[in-house]
Amino acid sequence: MKVLIADAINEKGIENLREVADVVVDTDITPEELANTIHEYNGIIVRSRTKLTADIIKKADNLQIIARAGVGVDNIDLDAATEKGIMVVNSPESTSVTVAEHTMGLILSMARKISIADKSVKDGNWEKKKFMGVELRNKTLGVIGMGRIGSQVVNRCKAFGMDAMAYDPYLPEEVAKQMGVELTDLDNVLKNADFITIHVPLTPETEHSISTEQFEIMKDGAYIVNCARGGVIDEDALYEALLNNKIGGAALDVYENEPLENSKLVELDNIVLTPHIAASTKEAQRDAAIIVADEIIELTKGNNPKNVLNMPRIDNNTYQELAPYMELCEKLGSFISQAVNGKIKEIEIVYSGELAEIDNLEILTRTVIQGAVNPFLSSPVNAVNASLVAKERGISITEGRKDNAKGYESLIKVVAKSETDSFAAEGTHLHEARILKVNGYWVDVIPKGHMFIAKYEDVPGSIGKIGTKLGEHNVNIGIMQVGRDEQGGRAIMVLTLDKEIPKEVIKEIQALDNVYEAIGLEL
Repeated sequence: MKVLIADAINEKGIENLREVADVVVDTDITPEELANTIHEYNGIIVRSRTKLTADIIKKADNLQIIARAGVGVDNIDLDAATEKGIMVVNSPESTSVTVAEHTMGLILSMARKISIADKSVKDGNWEKKKFMGVELRNKTLGVIGMGRIGSQVVNRCKAFGMDAMAYDPYLPEEVAKQMGVELTDLDNVLKNADFITIHVPLTPETEHSISTEQFEIMKDGAYIVNCARGGVIDEDALYEALLNNKIGGAALDVYENEPLENSKLVELDNIVLTPHIAASTKEAQRDAAIIVADEIIELTKGNNPKNVLNMPRIDNNTYQELAPYMELCEKLGSFISQAVNGKIKEIEIVYSGELAEIDNLEILTRTVIQGAVNPFLSSPVNAVNASLVAKERGISITEGRKDNAKGYESLIKVVAKSETDSFAAEGTHLHEARILKVNGYWVDVIPKGHMFIAKYEDVPGSIGKIGTKLGEHNVNIGIMQVGRDEQGGRAIMVLTLDKEIPKEVIKEIQALDNVYEAIGLEL
C-alpha cells in the first residue's frame, strides 16, 4: 500500500505506518500537484490544510482510504468519496481528554477568577479582595450533551467533589446511574446547576438554544462554559446576562463568528475567552496521528477501520439502485425522532415492494438511524457507526420486509417508539423524497426545511384557528397537507413553513381547543 502524508502529523504515526506501507511525506503539496498524483496512492492522511475536493477525489482511481488526523472533515468531500467507494476516517477520540481538560481549566478560571487576577498583578496591582472566588466542592455540574467529552468532564469534576446532572435525550438512564449522573430535562439542568458545560453539535435545534429565556432560568450567579460549537449560546443574550450579573460568569472557546472581532464580550471582566484551542495539545496531535495510522494499518490487514465516516463499500450497481432512497431514509429518521415524545427506545423499519427484494439493505437501515440520532449528538453519526451508536444508547432496531407497496414501486415505513409514545412515517422516492403517511394518515409532503405537525379533533374551525395563530406571528404556510381517520374523528396537519416556527408559538397552538399536540421540525 502506498500512502501520502499531505499535512504535518506527529512522527509516531508516520513511524508506525512505515512498518506496513510505502509512505511518502509531502506536506507542501499544492492542489495542482495533488490532483496530478492522487491516482498513485492507496491512502492519504490530511489535517485541515489539504482540501480533498470532488474534482481531486474523482481522479483518485486507486485510493481506498482518506484519513483525517483530527475530528472535522469540512475539507473532505464526503459525498464524492462515498460515490468513489473511498472510506473516510477520522480520530474523534484523540481530542476527548484534551477538550475535557480545557473545559476544566475554564471552570477553574471562572471559579477562582484566575485570568483577571493574573492581568491585575501584571498591571502592577494587588487586589486580593476583588478576586474572592468559590469552591467547586459540593457544587452541581450540569452537562448538556453526555458524549465522549461530556463524560470525561464529569469524571474530572467528580474528583473535585462535585455532583453531576445531565441533559441528553439519548443517554440510557442505566448508563447515567453508573456514572453517578442524574439524568433530567434541560430546564432542570439550567435551574439547578452551579456550573453548566455544553457539549452538543451546532444544528438548527441547538442554535441559540441557550438564550435570554435560558439565562433567566439559571441560578443567579451560575457559570456557563462552551467548548463545543459557537452559536449554541446566543452571544447577545450572554452579554446582557453577564452585564446585569444575572449569571456569575462565562467561558468560551468557540464563537458565532471566528476569529472573534468587534464583540462586546471582550469589554467584560466576568468572562474568560480563549481562541478555539480546546483541542490543541501535543498529546492530542500525537494521538490523532497514531489513531489514523492504525486505521490504515487495520485496512492493510483486511479489517474494517472503526472510525469510518461514510457508508460501507458496496458494488456500484447496488449503490445506484439504493442511492435515491438514502436521502429519504435520513429524512424519515430525522422526522420521526423529532416528532416522537420521549426518549426513543425502539426504531422499526419496514421495506416494501422492489426494495424488499434486495438482499442487503443494511446501508438504508443505518441511514435511518443516522437521521434519527444526529440531531441530538455532539459527535457526527454516519452510516457505518449508526448501529453501534444506537446500541450504546439503548435503542433497539428491528427490520422487516413486505411485498405489498400499496401501488408504489417501493415504500419505507419507519416507526419510533418511546416509553410513552409511538410515531410513524411512511415514504417513497418519486423524483425526490416524499412522506406519504404520518401515523396512519395519508398525506403527501416533501420532508425539507421548516415543518410543523398538529394533531387535532376534526371539528369545524380547528384548521382555521391554527392558521390564524400562525398568521398572528407572521409565520407563513407554504404547503399544507391534512389527513383524518373519519369525519369528526382525529386528524393530522403537516405544514411546510417559510421560516422556523418559534417555540412560544408552538405552545400557543398546543393550548388551542381541540389541539392535542403541536410539533416543530427542522429537516
